[in-house]
Amino acid sequence: MAVSTILTLFALFSGAQPASAKPEYTRRTSKDCAFCHQPPGYNLTDAGKYYADHNHSLKGYAPKPKASH
Repeated sequence: MAVSTILTLFALFSGAQPASAKPEYTRRTSKDCAFCHQPPGYNLTDAGKYYADHNHSLKGYAPKPKASH
């Protein structure tokens, strides 16, 4: 039984990706973590994807207008 537990844990953690959010990003951008990350699991928002794709910069980022109801 211990072997199956170890294999299960290995399978779970082998696919896990390390978090790449860092406190200096918050200091550099003056934005809260929630600007780029949304729960669960710190998924990236559009701003976070832009930041990652543009050499860790929000320069030129324009938020999409919110839909009005």
